[in-house]
Amino acid sequence: MATKHEQILEYIETLPVGEKISVRRIAKDLQVSEGTAYRAIKEAETQRLVSTIERVGTIRIERKKKENIERLTYAEIVNIVDGQVLGGKAGLHKSLTKFVIGAMQLEDMMRYTEAGNLLIVGNRFKAHEYALQAGAAVLVTGGFDASDTVKRLADEYELPVISTSYDTFTVATMINRAIYDQLIKKEILLIEDILIPYEKTHLLHEKDPISRYRELNKETTHGGFPVIDDSGKLVGIITSRDVIGHSDEETIEKVMTKDPITVSLQTSVAAAGHRMIWEGIDLLPVSDDHGKLKGVISRQDVLKAIQTAQRQPQQGETIDDIIKSQLRIPQADKLTLEFKVTPQMTNAYGSVSYGAYTTILVEAATAALKTKNRRESALENMTIYYLNPVQLDSTLHIKPLILHISRKSAKVDVEVLSDHKIVGKALLTFQLLDR
Repeated sequence: MATKHEQILEYIETLPVGEKISVRRIAKDLQVSEGTAYRAIKEAETQRLVSTIERVGTIRIERKKKENIERLTYAEIVNIVDGQVLGGKAGLHKSLTKFVIGAMQLEDMMRYTEAGNLLIVGNRFKAHEYALQAGAAVLVTGGFDASDTVKRLADEYELPVISTSYDTFTVATMINRAIYDQLIKKEILLIEDILIPYEKTHLLHEKDPISRYRELNKETTHGGFPVIDDSGKLVGIITSRDVIGHSDEETIEKVMTKDPITVSLQTSVAAAGHRMIWEGIDLLPVSDDHGKLKGVISRQDVLKAIQTAQRQPQQGETIDDIIKSQLRIPQADKLTLEFKVTPQMTNAYGSVSYGAYTTILVEAATAALKTKNRRESALENMTIYYLNPVQLDSTLHIKPLILHISRKSAKVDVEVLSDHKIVGKALLTFQLLDR
């Protein structure tokens, strides 16, 4: 049976998008304490089912699909620009398709403003009015107010009119930054993207006999299975190692591994993959915050997803992407990489930052491995045992040397030089991924 917390989350999901909710109302409707209602609403906010906006309240929003993540809702715009909603609160859940900066004559401005847009403009009341009539929301910059007519139209059309104290340039920069960040998030693979869902998961009950494990093992050829109790809660995991020497009549709960390592739906695939490699496990159960089994992921699925992701173009540039784009291969030596230390790659003291430095080391070692082995690799361990400060505008030459390579792992020594002097040494260990 679902807990009160889960019942509240299910109830919130049934509410229409745009509806306002409150702790008191949830507590009254579902006959729970206000403390329970408050905790559930906070969880709903984490799951992006609702959004809480200062001076407006908590409203039900549409959960974004990953392919549409670059679209922001007006509610998110309010939070990004520290805005105040002057009218049209009922439309805060709607998504905007693009934003238009009103830095032109009124008639020209209206040619570019369409339904679903956000017009960013100062205290130009006629522009506010025309934009709403065209189906666009309005963001008033400079801390200005809107006229009573505009506020009334906003409520009538359910299109937000938002006021912010920031200037137009700053606002446009902030919104661009938010969209850019979401594009990067879009490319990050999460467990929910590769999960084998509960309905398709082969699992066992803690009261099942070991003979049931052997039947399922023969049927699926899988070596391990998650184990649940009567409520669907994950209580253990059982593998072929656990049943050796035990009779068919014994129950699974007596031989299973209790309190297994688990991950959540929002865990990144990279983090899960590293943990599976580090712990030497082939099957990882996925559970929710209440311990209920949501599905499983296999080591094979994780490695395949990592390989696919490494071959995909990135739509939003991360720091790693910027560093990689600045690495050069001199014509003289294809195994040596060249890197010039630019201002954004330095720390507060004007020396190359540790983050940039480690990325350079990993890229050099990975490039060296690809010359010997066509397979992809995942970093397992890195030891930097010598490092001198490297100044801004210095040109680094990074020389990787493969010390050992086997079917499953490799060790690479990396030497970093500046002006023909050694300024860094590191040893990196990689797991080699099967195709």
